[in-house]
Amino acid sequence: MSGDSGDAGGHATTSWQPPVEPLGQAQPQYGQPSAPAASNTAWTKPSQPGLVPLRPMTLGTLLSASFRAVRRNPRPLLGLALSTQFLVVLLSAGVLVASLFLSAMRLETVSAENAAEIEAGTILALVLSTFVPGLVGVAVVAFLQGVVVLDVSRAVLGEKLTLRRLWRRGRGRFWALIGWTLLIFGAVSVVLTVIAAIAVLFAVTMGAVGVALAVAVAVLCGLGLLVVAVWLGTKLSLVPSALMVERLRLRAAIARSWRLTDRYFWRTFGVQALVAVILSVAMQIVMTPISFLLPMLVFIIDPNGTNEDLVLSVFLGSYVVIMALTTVLTAFATVVQSATNGLIYIDLRMRKEGLELDLSRFVEEREAGATSLDDPYLPQRAAPQGAAWSATPTGSPWQ
Repeated sequence: MSGDSGDAGGHATTSWQPPVEPLGQAQPQYGQPSAPAASNTAWTKPSQPGLVPLRPMTLGTLLSASFRAVRRNPRPLLGLALSTQFLVVLLSAGVLVASLFLSAMRLETVSAENAAEIEAGTILALVLSTFVPGLVGVAVVAFLQGVVVLDVSRAVLGEKLTLRRLWRRGRGRFWALIGWTLLIFGAVSVVLTVIAAIAVLFAVTMGAVGVALAVAVAVLCGLGLLVVAVWLGTKLSLVPSALMVERLRLRAAIARSWRLTDRYFWRTFGVQALVAVILSVAMQIVMTPISFLLPMLVFIIDPNGTNEDLVLSVFLGSYVVIMALTTVLTAFATVVQSATNGLIYIDLRMRKEGLELDLSRFVEEREAGATSLDDPYLPQRAAPQGAAWSATPTGSPWQ
């Protein structure tokens, strides 16, 4: 009989051995929970091919990206803004000076009985000389806003376009944007005219009581108009983005902006107001000392006021410097505010529509070498009838 233990059937038996634990893996003590199993998945940082990460943005991301958009591509944005703003300023100054010069010449040669008519015509000419450049300025700002929105949408994808390429991408949509801006300008002008006419009617027809009523009507209507303007301005602030990026018609763009800001009104208004306050405070910090010190040069150079030509030259020079600096700061503020609206539009589409998935797919396919890619910002076409999406990796639409 061998030394190995066995049972009656001749089958070999082995004695029980305790399980051997892998090296480096400690066993939990009695009464303590076991260690969690190791996970094969790990958090990955959202991709950022361009201006912002491809995910819904935080407040800090929106604020910083609004200013970085100018620094990232300054030539088409800030260069265009400066040139157009200076053009508007020169046009306004030229029309105003021409109107004053022609009116002065007319008043010198007119007879006394026709002087009143010439003065009325002069006032009308001055009003038109400020109204017409104002319309041109509105159109220029609309054009600039469209260029900035297009640049921001491509900067999110890591693209840096020249002004010529931005113009080609927005061709056919700038007139719609200018029309939208003129529509707002006209609506505000009509409302203000009606309020002013009612106030004047009260003041003229009701004496002292009418003056009090006119002031009350002007104050109450002004406050109500301010509230309505803030509400409608926020709800419709994304219309330029929808017109330029999605290339929608005006009515569809208005509805698009209204839907995107649903449930995000206060967020949209807060970001826009915060950026506006930051820009306003910065402009005041720069302009206040200069506006205060430059006119004092007249008293420093000629304290007694004996040299009128020198005083006039210093005064005109100070005015030109202040106007030029104001134009530069206004151009910068316009670009930043337009970039903010464009980023808010993209952020809301990420939050409500999952736009970051389309943007990520576009970037991945572009880096893989694809050349003919659809614009990820455009509305996706409906799938053919009978087509079904597969959840398997080979059937994933994101590959």
